[in-house]
Amino acid sequence: MTEKEMLKISIEEFDRVQDYMLSCDKDSEVYKKLKKRYMALKVILTASGVNLTEIDYIKE
Repeated sequence: MTEKEMLKISIEEFDRVQDYMLSCDKDSEVYKKLKKRYMALKVILTASGVNLTEIDYIKE
């Protein structure tokens, strides 16, 4: 898998995780688990040089 393919998959998953987070109650266990994945993806994308300004609509 190339770096571009990995970034594409990570960005798509980042978007998907945020959609799920928005549909959950913030106090739920599901939200807490999604937030862990959200934070991990945010670190990966930031370290890869992706500007999250436009794609991070949770902003936590």
